[in-house]
Amino acid sequence: MTQQLNLARAAQLVGLPRATLQRMIGTGTLASYEGLIAVEELRRAFPQATLEDSGALEKVARIRAEAFGRRLRERLLPSQEVLAQRLFIQGQELADLRRDLSAYHALLVEHQQLLRGVAEARGDAQLLQLADDLQRALQRVLGREPAEALDAMANFLHAISAQVTVRPSGRQYLLEGNDSILQAGLKAGLRFGYGCGSGTCGLCKARIVAGELRPVLHADYVLSEAERQQGYALLCANTAVSDVIVETLEARGPADIPEQTVLATVRAVADLGPDVRLLHLQTPRSNRLRFLAGQSATLGIAGDGGDLTQTLPLASCPCDERNLHFHVGRDPESPFACALFGGRLRAGTTVSVRGPCGDFVLDSDSPRPLLFAACGTGFGPIKSLIEHAIASEEVETFALYWLGAAADGQYLGNQCRAWQAAFDQFTYEPLTDADPVAGATRLVAAARAAEPAACDVFVAGPAAFVDAAVAGLIDAGAARERLRSLVV
Repeated sequence: MTQQLNLARAAQLVGLPRATLQRMIGTGTLASYEGLIAVEELRRAFPQATLEDSGALEKVARIRAEAFGRRLRERLLPSQEVLAQRLFIQGQELADLRRDLSAYHALLVEHQQLLRGVAEARGDAQLLQLADDLQRALQRVLGREPAEALDAMANFLHAISAQVTVRPSGRQYLLEGNDSILQAGLKAGLRFGYGCGSGTCGLCKARIVAGELRPVLHADYVLSEAERQQGYALLCANTAVSDVIVETLEARGPADIPEQTVLATVRAVADLGPDVRLLHLQTPRSNRLRFLAGQSATLGIAGDGGDLTQTLPLASCPCDERNLHFHVGRDPESPFACALFGGRLRAGTTVSVRGPCGDFVLDSDSPRPLLFAACGTGFGPIKSLIEHAIASEEVETFALYWLGAAADGQYLGNQCRAWQAAFDQFTYEPLTDADPVAGATRLVAAARAAEPAACDVFVAGPAAFVDAAVAGLIDAGAARERLRSLVV
C-alpha cells in the first residue's frame, strides 16, 4: 500500500514549491485524492533518476538557508529528545499498521480457504479459479520487492520534521530543526500575531487542537488554568513533536500590524556597492519588530550632531524579525544618509525603530505570478517581498527587472542569479541606464514578456522612475488595482 502525502510533505520530498505541485494538480499532470498525493504518483511524475541527479531539494534548501541567514544543519535536525519522541511515535504507528495488516492478511487467507472449500464442494470451476487468483495475489504481495528510495525518504522526512496545520486559514507548513512553532511559521511566510517572541508577553498564545508539543524555552508568561484546560500554549516557547493542528488568527494586511517602537543596535554597516550601504540593526530578544514584507520603518538616532530620523523600507524578510536590514544609498541631501556614510552610525550605536508603515505588501490570497520592477535601492523592499514569497511557497512564477545607473548598479546581482538558478520559474533581467525615465521605458519593454496583465506588480525606486514605470506597465496591461508602487 503506497504512502499518501499532503502537499507540504510532497513538495518537501521533491524539492519544489507547493505552488508548482498545485499547478500540476490543476492541469491534471499530477493526480491527487482529497488533497493527498501518493508516493507512487510522485515517482511517476518525477522519475527517481531525476530526483537523485538534479539535487533540487539540496539546491533550494541551500538558497533558502543563505537567504535567511540560517545554517542548513540548524534548519534540518531536531534535538535528540524531539527526534527520539518522533521515532517513538512512528514506531507506535508502524506497530499499529503491522497489527492491522496481520489481521487483514489472516482474514483474506481464511476467506480464500473458505472460497476454495465452497468451490470444491460445488465443483464450480469459476469459483475455484477465483480462489487460485486470490492465493497468487497474496503471494505477490508477500513476495514484493523492498521499498524504494522515495518511500524511505518520505519516512525519513516524517522523522526530522513535523507538520503544522493552521485553522481557520488551512495553511500548512513544516517545522524543522529546533525551531518553535512560531519561528517555523514565520520562516514559512505566515503572519502570526506575536510580540516578544521569548515567552514573556503571551501574544502568541494559541489553541492546540491536536498533536504533541515540547517546550524549547522557559516562558515567564503564565497561562490561566482555564486556558490550559482549553489546550492553549505559547507558540514561541514550544516545538511540535508530532504533527499538530493550531487554531489562531493571522494578519490579513497592514491594518492588522500594530505600530511598535523598538530600541535596536547597529550590528554592522557594510558596503553593498560604490554608493550603497547595508545598515544591519538587531533588536533585543525580548522586543522584536513585527512587520510584513515590503513595509517601512522610521529610524532615529540621537547625538551631539543632533537628532536624525528617516523612514526607510525594510530589505529583510519577516522570517528573521530580530535582524533588520536597510539598503541606504549615498545622498548628500539626506542628513541620515550622510551620517551613515560619514561614520556616525557604527556597530553598537543605538537606533530607535518605529513602525511598520506602508502597504507595499503581497496579497496573501493571490496565487498570481509576481512581477517586480526596481531601480537602485528600490531593490531593498523588493528583496524583502521575494524572500517572503520564496518562504511561503504560495507563488510559483517570479520576474525581476532591476535598473541600475551604472554597470555595477545591481549591487546584489549574484543573489538574484542564485534565485534564478534555484527556481525554474524565476526570471531575472538587469538593465543599465543613467536616466531613470528612459531606463523605465526600456524596463517596461522587457517586462512585457512577463505578461503584466496576469501578474501582481510591484514597482520601487526614485520618483521619476516609479512614475514612468507605473504608467508604462499599466499601458502594457497591468491592472491598476493589482499594482503597488513605492518611492525610495
